[in-house]
Amino acid sequence: MDVRQLQYFLAVIDEGGVHAAADKLFVAQPSVSQSLHSLQRDLGAELFTRTGRRLQLTAAGEALIAPARQVLHWMELSRAHVEAVNGLRTGRLVLATMPSQAVEPLPAVIDRFVRKYPMVQISIRAAGTPQAVMSLVRSGGVELGIMAVTATPDTEDLIAHPLTQQGFIVISSRGADLPARGPLTYGQLDGQRLIIGQPGTGMRRVADQVIAANRSTIAVVETEHREAILPMVLAGTGIAIIAEAWRALAREAGLMVHDLVTDERLDASVVHRDVDLSPAARAFLLMTAPVATPQTDPGMPAPVGRAGRRPVPAGTIHRHAAALTQGG
Repeated sequence: MDVRQLQYFLAVIDEGGVHAAADKLFVAQPSVSQSLHSLQRDLGAELFTRTGRRLQLTAAGEALIAPARQVLHWMELSRAHVEAVNGLRTGRLVLATMPSQAVEPLPAVIDRFVRKYPMVQISIRAAGTPQAVMSLVRSGGVELGIMAVTATPDTEDLIAHPLTQQGFIVISSRGADLPARGPLTYGQLDGQRLIIGQPGTGMRRVADQVIAANRSTIAVVETEHREAILPMVLAGTGIAIIAEAWRALAREAGLMVHDLVTDERLDASVVHRDVDLSPAARAFLLMTAPVATPQTDPGMPAPVGRAGRRPVPAGTIHRHAAALTQGG
């Protein structure tokens, strides 16, 4: 068994098939197939079964995923540490983020990062819910995850660095039957048609509260595509409750923007596994930390927004019964 076999094995899983994995790796499809056969022979176990034209993981294949990712992580980490001996000049950082955090604050952090480390490539993967972010981080598919929740989930095995806190806004077309100015209460949204997000998001949680509080408020569209919300609101399909990260974009699009009077808040954080991080990931975390104090481990930033405190497993920061289903 060698590293290339594990790399090909994980590529097949991540890309959904041998053909897609070969394209991703820039190799011929037979090379991937032969590598899988060799790996199965070396391990003495079938890793996949074929159902029609689809490959499905066996129990042995499932068991191999985590150790395989760990091996590749350590290989990449070793290379990254050597390359960073004379400063962080090259490398690659893969992170996942939820849509609202991709709007704010991620662009500002990335701008600072690429200005300082212009040769480090950043790859951003989309994740619609906190569960999706944490799944990618736990699997090793990404090194860092940025997520936001209205109640801190019990992430147990992950490290969390608080990032920002955001409220919620109501966006509408100029023809909507809403007050021209001022914050809006739940009651002032009675009779409105809402465009709502997917379950497990903060905007969906608050929208459900608004619908429950008003007899005549209904949901007309449910969407997983956050980028489709502004065009639909602009067209007059309905109004939407979204994270305040979208405030500037909504105004630039010509929409009306009101603050929403609610106790709900989105707490954004950067999460990662409790493992040694690559130099690029450590540098990125330092970019998110406003202050580094003498009490802080020089190789790792203090939790974002709480300078001077050492990062702890996120599950011990706060525990709430709402757990994983309340994200931004």
